[in-house]
Amino acid sequence: MIPKIIFITIGSIFLGIGALGIVIPGLPSTPFFILSAAFYLRGSLRLHKWISNHRIFGKYIKVYQENKAMTLRSKIIAMTMMWTMILISSFIFIENLIIRWIILSAGVIGTIVIINIKTYKKADP
Repeated sequence: MIPKIIFITIGSIFLGIGALGIVIPGLPSTPFFILSAAFYLRGSLRLHKWISNHRIFGKYIKVYQENKAMTLRSKIIAMTMMWTMILISSFIFIENLIIRWIILSAGVIGTIVIINIKTYKKADP
């Protein structure tokens, strides 16, 4: 049996990576927040409740946990933000062609991942 502290530590690492994904172009944040919630569920119900009810990304975690899907709006926002930052970084701040191609390639991979996640559609009342 794995001690709860290990689950909490791994969840916190994923939370940190997700937070970095907010500011680093090409690094997604939502998948890391979802992983963080999964590890917190096994390590600390209090932390899992906190991350699941967070005012910014809690709703995305809940939708994914309940439906294994992202809303179309979430997908559009994620890809728009990701590509905006990738293009700004690549063509304004990055002069090295190799690094530019790495960042653009990460964006393509991120786009493929987002497209392949099932799209959640709310049930009509």
